[in-house]
Order: sequence, then structure tokens, then C-alpha cells
Amino acid sequence: MRAGGLASTAALVRKEIYSYAISPVIYGIGVFFLLVVNIWLFYFQRFFAGDTASLRGWFAAFPPAFIIVIPALTMKCWAEERRLGTMELLLTMPFSEWNLALGKFAAAFAVLATFLLLTVPLPLSLLPLGDFDGGLILGQYAGVALLGASATALGLFFSSLSRNQAGAFVGSAAALLVVMLADQANQILNLPRPAAAALNFLSLNFHFESFFRGILDSRDLAFFILSTLLFLFLTARVILFRKWK
Repeated sequence: MRAGGLASTAALVRKEIYSYAISPVIYGIGVFFLLVVNIWLFYFQRFFAGDTASLRGWFAAFPPAFIIVIPALTMKCWAEERRLGTMELLLTMPFSEWNLALGKFAAAFAVLATFLLLTVPLPLSLLPLGDFDGGLILGQYAGVALLGASATALGLFFSSLSRNQAGAFVGSAAALLVVMLADQANQILNLPRPAAAALNFLSLNFHFESFFRGILDSRDLAFFILSTLLFLFLTARVILFRKWK
């Protein structure tokens, strides 16, 4: 990407982050996310009663929480531009479709990363209470970040297809529900091996499992990176179509 393209993308990222910062909804989403993952650990997983130095139960709450949090985070990115009629103005500015897709993605992911950073005090406060594996926790955070990046790109793609925020939220939440839990179908249905392998490949949760167990699998790393790029590419194609429509 040329220097001018980087400058354009950076300007768009700043504009988007500012719009997030002044939105009360974003603060509500952040509070909801933190409450869900912490209630999951201390109430449903009964962390202290379990008497084990492991946060696997806590990190298991992140993928299902993302099904609600990420659509709520991305639903306005493109759908709101279309509703307000500012998308046409944005398309006339000196941004390429890749500038626009990357700028929106970087801003949304920065907000999600902020939510993740706000969870860090919890494991830090628990580390003195037991013999926790710090490397395992870092690997789990890396998996959560990669999972979040792929899910954010998917949410932005559905937002670019939708005419309003409600449609963007429902569409991306439904899609995330499917791709997060596709591997669970293998435990319910007696599927043939090729079908089961295909569902596992498409499942974000399946590729998160290796990070969840503290294993850095290059195949899962490649899947998250390539799936993120794929949805950004599709978003850029939708933007290009609207530009020339």
C-alpha cells in the first residue's frame, strides 16, 4: 500500500474510532462483554470451588460472547452510512475500496482489542493464587484475538450488505452462530467423515481449540489470517460494486 493509501486509511481509522468513542452504545457493549465472561467464570464455572489453576473455563466464554458482541460492534459500520446517506459521500472521497475496508476493520478491531485489554486485570489478579501457566494464558489470548479478527471481518461484510443496523446485526449474529458452532453438529449428528471434516474446517471454534489448549498450530493460524483477509476482500468487492452502481 502506498504512503498516500496509508495516510488515507489512518485518517479513516481516526474518524471511526472517534465515532465509537462518542457512542454510548459502545460502552454498554463493553460492559456487557466483561460481565458475561466474568459471570461465566465465577458463577457457571465456579472457579474457586474448582480449585484448579486454569482459566480454560474463562476463555471458553469468549467465542459465544463474540456472537453478540461483534455484530453489535460492527452493525453500524456500513449500514449506518447507507441509512444516513453518507456512504455516497464517502465513496467520492480519495479512498480506494481497500482503504475503506481496512480502515473500518482496523477501527472496529481496535475497539475489540480494548475490550480484551480490559479483561487482563482478572488473570493478573488470579496469578498469585495458584501455579498458572503464563505461556498458556498468552496463547489463549492470541487465539481470542485471531478469532476476534476473523469474526470482525465477517461482521463488517454483513454490515456492507445490509440496509440498516438491525439487518446487519441479525445477519452477522446468525452467520457467527453457524461458523462458531458448526463443529458441534458432529457431536449431535452422525455425519459422514467428509461432511464432518468440512464442518470442522469452517468452524471458528474448532480452529480456536488448539490455542485454547495452548498449542500453536500453524494451520489454525493460517485459517484465521486467511479468513480475515477473505472477508475484507469480499467487503471491498461490495464497496466497489456500490461505487459503480
